[in-house]
Amino acid sequence: MHPMINVAVRAAREAGKIINRASLDLDLLRVSQKSANDFVTEVDRASEQAIIDILLKAYPQHGILGEETGTTHGKADSDFQWIIDPLDGTTNFIHGMPVYAVSIALAHHGAVQHGVVYDPSRDELFTASRGGGAFLNNRRLRVSKRTRIEDSLIGTGFPFRKGDDLDTYLEMFKKVSERCVGLRRPGAAAIDLAYVAAGRYDGFFETGLKPWDVAAGSLLITEAGGLVGNFTGESDFLHRGELVTGSPRIYAQLVTLLKPYARTDRNAPEPGAKRQAAATQAAETSGDDAPF
Repeated sequence: MHPMINVAVRAAREAGKIINRASLDLDLLRVSQKSANDFVTEVDRASEQAIIDILLKAYPQHGILGEETGTTHGKADSDFQWIIDPLDGTTNFIHGMPVYAVSIALAHHGAVQHGVVYDPSRDELFTASRGGGAFLNNRRLRVSKRTRIEDSLIGTGFPFRKGDDLDTYLEMFKKVSERCVGLRRPGAAAIDLAYVAAGRYDGFFETGLKPWDVAAGSLLITEAGGLVGNFTGESDFLHRGELVTGSPRIYAQLVTLLKPYARTDRNAPEPGAKRQAAATQAAETSGDDAPF
């Protein structure tokens, strides 16, 4: 394993210890609200601090982008930036629902080179380095071999913040759920993406995601042979706020379904009938540029 991945793994496991200890005494947990339905706990903060301490001890010249601390640590102008979510799935964690993870990625000039997603409840460690493949506890990962969305299990995430466009999401939900075997929403995007890489899901889509939610998981998927993009099938997803992913054939079919809801389309004032016509047209024509 690359030395940078080794440091990231050490940081993720240290954060996992903090999270596992705290999970035994949830009644003592101090929780504060960042905004409606968006929570942070002392565990998020302690976990992030532990990660930052380990990363900066090894690489003091690197930059940090953390969910809770932003870019206040490390060298903000460094070509190397660690992108950290110290506890993805905080709401699950608060409720004792064991679906949450630590996500750590290293980007160089904006391109993610290494990624770690660690699920402390199951002691599952997902790792990837660009060009080196993706692994779960040292076992090589490949995305699912399914080729038809009708046979597929698809993951998603529901909008939960005030001001999120729930109506548009429900249209997407309906369109995808009518085509696939089942839709799942466990509530931690880092785990969802790791599960796509492991072939447990055949595909996944969500809006409103931040870079720290998806940086590590997206590399896991591409290194496991999958595709990741935005709703128009382009590779600009890290800061776009919308993401679709899957094995290559399933990815293409999801893009066909979701293209009408891409951010550019959605921001235009469009009556329902016109949107439906646009959706039908997109579904008919998108096969030409589907990235098989």
